[in-house]
Amino acid sequence: MGDLLFLAHRIPYPPDKGDKIRSWNILKYVAARAPVHLGAFVDDPEDMKHAEFLASVCKSVKLIPMDPKEKLKRAWTGWCKGEALSIALFDDRAMKRWVWDRVKHDDIDRVFVFSSQMAPYALGHTSQERRVVMDFVDIDLDKFAQYAKESRWPKSRLYAREAKLLQAFEKQVARHVDVSLFVSDAETAMFRRIAGSYAHTVDTLHNGVDLAYFSPGADFAPLGDEAGPRLVFTGAMDYRPNVDAVCWFADAILPLVRKRYPAARFFVVGGKPAPEVQALASREGIVVTGRVPDVRPYVAAADVAVAPVRIARGVQNKVLEAMALARPVVATEAAWSGIDAEPERDLLVRSDAESFAVAVCAVLDDPALGARLAGNARQQMENRYAWPAQLAKLDAWLGLGAADSKVEAA
Repeated sequence: MGDLLFLAHRIPYPPDKGDKIRSWNILKYVAARAPVHLGAFVDDPEDMKHAEFLASVCKSVKLIPMDPKEKLKRAWTGWCKGEALSIALFDDRAMKRWVWDRVKHDDIDRVFVFSSQMAPYALGHTSQERRVVMDFVDIDLDKFAQYAKESRWPKSRLYAREAKLLQAFEKQVARHVDVSLFVSDAETAMFRRIAGSYAHTVDTLHNGVDLAYFSPGADFAPLGDEAGPRLVFTGAMDYRPNVDAVCWFADAILPLVRKRYPAARFFVVGGKPAPEVQALASREGIVVTGRVPDVRPYVAAADVAVAPVRIARGVQNKVLEAMALARPVVATEAAWSGIDAEPERDLLVRSDAESFAVAVCAVLDDPALGARLAGNARQQMENRYAWPAQLAKLDAWLGLGAADSKVEAA
């Protein structure tokens, strides 16, 4: 068998946010079974320091920093051409040259594409001798359609345009690749409805959790001695659905919780907090941490992990990780959707502000309830969400062989 080309819209390491957790675990799995050439973009200069590590995992690596000025030029070009902007933003000559060189000079017979933004780099190299697997992860077009409904003009028009163009583009991608993957059965079924006959081969590749890393038995340093219940939310805090979630929680839910528990504190944990998230730090009972080296101590120390997500697609890793750390979780239906877990047994699911606050208080009121939810949550993660079991599907899709134990352990 030949080499494998792995294309990702964001550097897959470190695995400190949802898409990078998925892309890193997939990359690690395939690199243990085939020589891999990694091409990816880097949107955080801090992440460039991991290039050497990735070079130790892959046969070759091409990382291209995202230039904000260049992104604006690409966006304008894409607008004028009538292209989806989220695709146009990743139109890079250097990446095109690198992909062509790899295909020309290396024995590339398999391509794994992570996210639709990278699909154009692979579509020029499809053939009967080369297998192309497209991991859409979730349905971006539906996310933009949700944005359009929630926004005012002119943003609503921009988001509606993006949803329409992405639908046409992603249907064509699905038509030309061998397999189209999504993160949940709900996403898979939705894409089949949207794409119709274009979706000739569609399957689900569920997310997993590193159960050893996210272990409730790990020894974490205490975060402080302050009294009062701790509520925690984790995620990339420049991502619109996360920004909406924490602002809604702070405005509509936390005040109700603090009526019963005045000392309750809400920890917003995640990098690049948007201005409206930073502003929350001025409110009593809210802590905005910014980027932290390890989110686990914050989740492990929480009395309740909250996921008040209203705009969502795919699977919320923040929920999986909190459940793996055996913390009681209260989530909206949007945050729970796509996760194989039973409401009331493994977590509490509420969608309006009042019932969400009541559920948080119920966990704080009743330690036995919290312990039951936490224990069931961890057990469900062990039963259903170990990464190796999820990723085994890749063996058939990509024609992978046995693992190299040294790479598997990286």
